[in-house]
Amino acid sequence: MKIVECLPDSFDALKLMDELSNVLQDITGSSGKNSFDTNEFYPGGIFVVAFDDNNEPIGCGSIRKIEDNVAEVKRMYAKQKGLGIGSEVINYLEKKAKSMGYLKLILETRLINQKAVSFYKKQGYSVIDNYGKYQNNSEAICFEKIL
Repeated sequence: MKIVECLPDSFDALKLMDELSNVLQDITGSSGKNSFDTNEFYPGGIFVVAFDDNNEPIGCGSIRKIEDNVAEVKRMYAKQKGLGIGSEVINYLEKKAKSMGYLKLILETRLINQKAVSFYKKQGYSVIDNYGKYQNNSEAICFEKIL
């Protein structure tokens, strides 16, 4: 597996995000598209795509700047579960965020998405009070990880 930084509006990125939106729609009733704007990523953000040995896109993820020392994880997706794709992507994003000067990553997912909740806990993320537009959303759960 290789992870490549790319534009969030590249063909492979858009294809993976469309798949993610369909999965989220099925799980949560919301595609998550309203929480993602490709214009929010620069400066201070990155988008990555994971490729398998056949150069097929198999996962993605991104970070965007929230504050000088804080970035938010967005659009995490692995086409197949249990292969370590998500772990590789989040580890890449964490290392990159740290090298960019971020001290903390935050993120939101839905409580009903128990696979995501479990994944982030296994990756060392801690539950925090809901932030920003998620503050009064009882369906949301927010996490942070100090880098």
